[in-house]
Amino acid sequence: MSSQKVIKIHTDGASRGNPGDAAIGIIIYDINGTIIASYKEYIGKQTNNYAEYSALVKSLEIANNIETEYDKIEFYTDSELMVKQLTGRYSIKNENLRNLSLKFTKEMKILGKPYEIFHIRRENNKDADRLANEALNEVLKQKV
Repeated sequence: MSSQKVIKIHTDGASRGNPGDAAIGIIIYDINGTIIASYKEYIGKQTNNYAEYSALVKSLEIANNIETEYDKIEFYTDSELMVKQLTGRYSIKNENLRNLSLKFTKEMKILGKPYEIFHIRRENNKDADRLANEALNEVLKQKV
């Protein structure tokens, strides 16, 4: 068994309306499943897919600033479309999503760590989903 230090990053984007008010949620776990970072942010009026990609890109910035040492990143998202696009199974036709995809790829090269990205069921991504929805609720509550 390898003694590689892996961090697990769960990301989620949420949009109320498509496009509509959107937010992102990110949770980073260490190898033992302990939360080492979490983040939520309202990102304005966006599509759900844009929010999913935005969460993934933002997670790299957060991973870059954690104090935990790691050798590899495993990304987990409930966006099957994004996983299939980033793994080359689907093409990315939307220019905004293509730009975010290129930014993700560029940032990963700069980070210089191997990674894998996995599609998981929504119920296995509850914590990141909760953060994205909290960020939405906080902003929408102020608009009332």
